[in-house]
Amino acid sequence: METLKQKTVADLVTENIKTAHIFKKHGIDFCCGGGISIERACEKKGIDYATLEEELSKALSDNDRTYNYKSWAPDFLTDHIINVHHTYVEENSSLLLQYADRVMKVHGHHNTELVEINDLVKRVVGELASHMKKEELILFPFIKKMVAAQKEGITLPHPPFGTVDSPIAMMEEEHDAAGIIFREIAELSNNYTPPAHACNTYKAFYAKLEEFENDLHLHVHLENNILFPKAKQMEKTIIQ
Repeated sequence: METLKQKTVADLVTENIKTAHIFKKHGIDFCCGGGISIERACEKKGIDYATLEEELSKALSDNDRTYNYKSWAPDFLTDHIINVHHTYVEENSSLLLQYADRVMKVHGHHNTELVEINDLVKRVVGELASHMKKEELILFPFIKKMVAAQKEGITLPHPPFGTVDSPIAMMEEEHDAAGIIFREIAELSNNYTPPAHACNTYKAFYAKLEEFENDLHLHVHLENNILFPKAKQMEKTIIQ
């Protein structure tokens, strides 16, 4: 049986498009130069095969866990959102922008929707970066402050922004804006379905877009439907 290291880069990407993002991260060409074995690709790039194998195996296993998010304390939930979802956006935004530019330059003259998709990707990535900073610098620290006050049995003065409703309303509005952008992208890309002539980079771009949107859906759900209601409820007993 063919081992993972013996498979060609292109074959593995064809079997599981998620692996394309790992090859891309390590600078391994999976599109035009993907006809060599994974082991040989590592040798050419001076990459430790064991490290790459671990990352590829993780992508191939794809074991999603289900958590009871509603039972989590608000401060723990904010840490989870930052460590998992904010980190995901930060780590994948650059890759998404690279894919968007490359695919538009190569295929945009035939598939003109890629020009608009590229603009939308740039827009949503920029907006999300600003959005996450507001959460990390203003809203989330205040939620953590309320949790600490609750544990200590003390009250807090009104924050500079009045009530927690104010930043929450802004965050929810920005969530809606990101959702609208991704609905436009999904429509333009035929629900992330690459055309028959698409190369591996084109396929990887659409797969990454869909993955990004799926992560965003869970990210927004955790905030809008769990964290924010908990924060509003907590504020009633914490603020003087």
